[in-house]
Amino acid sequence: MVNFKQYRPDFPILDQQVNGEKLVYLDSAATAQRPTPVLERVMKFYQTDNANVHRGVHTLAERATADYEAARVTVQKFINAAKPEEIIFTKGCTDALNLVAATYGQMNIQAGDEIVISIAEHHSNLIPWQQLAKQKGATLKYIGLTDDGELDLADAKQKVTDQTKLVAIAHATNVLGTVNPIQELAQIAHQHGAVIVVDGAQAVAHMPVDVQNLDADFYAFSGHKMMSPTGIGVLYGKANLLEAMPPYQYGGEMIGEVHQQDSTWAPIPYKFEAGTQNIAGAVGLAAAIDYLNQIGMEQIVMHEQTLVKHLLPPLLAIDQLTIYGPHDPAKHTGVVAFNLNGLHPHDLATALDMEGIAVRAGHHCAQPLMEYLKVTATARASFYLYNTEADVDALVNAIKKAKEFFRIGTGETK
Repeated sequence: MVNFKQYRPDFPILDQQVNGEKLVYLDSAATAQRPTPVLERVMKFYQTDNANVHRGVHTLAERATADYEAARVTVQKFINAAKPEEIIFTKGCTDALNLVAATYGQMNIQAGDEIVISIAEHHSNLIPWQQLAKQKGATLKYIGLTDDGELDLADAKQKVTDQTKLVAIAHATNVLGTVNPIQELAQIAHQHGAVIVVDGAQAVAHMPVDVQNLDADFYAFSGHKMMSPTGIGVLYGKANLLEAMPPYQYGGEMIGEVHQQDSTWAPIPYKFEAGTQNIAGAVGLAAAIDYLNQIGMEQIVMHEQTLVKHLLPPLLAIDQLTIYGPHDPAKHTGVVAFNLNGLHPHDLATALDMEGIAVRAGHHCAQPLMEYLKVTATARASFYLYNTEADVDALVNAIKKAKEFFRIGTGETK
């Protein structure tokens, strides 16, 4: 078992106080912190190799191009895509999902078709399909959840029909912390002739991902949730699908030939990478993947499950506290959403911040799920490789302190 405490010094941002208390950062589902090796790699690129890619024959341009394309190969191997051409660099997961909706979706969804998603989707994997369905006259259908917050596979089998052309689902949810059965869903979708689009934003940084084994047609994720710079993301797509899709944006780099009245397009992946890309972001993403590979994704899974096992029993023992999603640590990523009854989650998050503890509070870009749960918002703690059991204990103690301060459960409010 890896001792994860050895990696904590790699994250200098954690070595500070907030409101006079040691910082406990529990908001990695929103964005992860960056380790020194990633920061240094990005700095090195700017100091030694900075130039535009694919456009010059001078030494810096060739080095920058080599860095950029090496990053593509690093991503390909990390998620086990069949070839580098299946990796498209985007601005983030949201951009990647919109790319699919604006290209594959516009080309293939017609009036009367069905798009199937889950009620637990992040807005990034909901609104593009909602708007596409409205534009095309298609039907948007939602898969429900079981009582403990898992995807209802029986409902999925009912919702996906021969009229379904696309299924869009999160690999891991950003509120409930559940991991969805992507292989089974892909099989259901493909049996009915539909493609499956997977939002991997909350999964790829926390568990091994093999897109070929999952049989995902498209798989999208952001770099900043896996310790890279912001503004870089990835869309994986099966080559035959990408080749048939029209460009997403037009301009430099994505062209084959340009004439006054017509143009041709570059082959994949360049057809989808118009303009100057986030080159340093791609380099930083590769450095983050190298860092994760050094630790081992299976080890990260075990570490996060250890933290959740340490967290759930004392949380469940707190009177007037509700946990949303599975209570079984084995069914959880390092994401736990909760509320203290009678206390708005924003007030709870503010109280925790006074103790130096950073959690998220709000609807987490999942308002349909909030409606489904019959709440307006929740607090959310999310853990990553740099967190420790001491962080868990600090969270539990701070929640108890807030409960006492606001007199939750006493019939009084402060």
